[in-house]
Amino acid sequence: MASTERHEQEMRQKASRALRGGVKDPIEMLRLQCLSRGASGIKGLGRAFRIMDDDSNKKLDMNEFKKGISDYGLVLEDGEVIALFKTFDKDNSGSICFNEFLGSVRPPMNKGRRELVLKAFNKLDKTGDGVITVDDLKGVYDVTKHPKYISGEWTEEQVFLKFLASYDTPNQADGLVTKEEFMNYYSGVSASIDNDAYFDLMMRTSWRL
Repeated sequence: MASTERHEQEMRQKASRALRGGVKDPIEMLRLQCLSRGASGIKGLGRAFRIMDDDSNKKLDMNEFKKGISDYGLVLEDGEVIALFKTFDKDNSGSICFNEFLGSVRPPMNKGRRELVLKAFNKLDKTGDGVITVDDLKGVYDVTKHPKYISGEWTEEQVFLKFLASYDTPNQADGLVTKEEFMNYYSGVSASIDNDAYFDLMMRTSWRL
């Protein structure tokens, strides 16, 4: 189940207020700009950088990094982009590890929350191949209560695809959700929920864990 509209709105407002207040740390600035786009913001950044990784070596040089920031529409000065890159290029090799970078930008979740998100993913990933597909959702996600299925506007598959798209990057939905995308999405949701007990209840209720 996607995060509620209220959580999305609260998260965007919270991130936008923090940005207006002034942020000096480049990683926090990037994180807040992503969160100001909602729960899919971090995941969208991941998709943008994955596209930039032309040779699929899971590393980004300065030019790829700058292009990824620009193409995703993030507002950072050149000096801020360079400072951010240098923060991750600890060995001064001229490249940064994509997964380490994304892991640092992703809002932190405590162990209990991470375990709940992984438990939900594993329940949905019936085939165990690390990707949630329409076939995985059959028998797990009940479409019969969806208003557009009830009205006859959408078929079962259309409901499934819409559901998967909520975890995907806007306008770039591919009908597949990887573990990384699922975790990125819920890291955004988690950032909007301060109370661990409420997050636990939301996840268990949503996925019948």
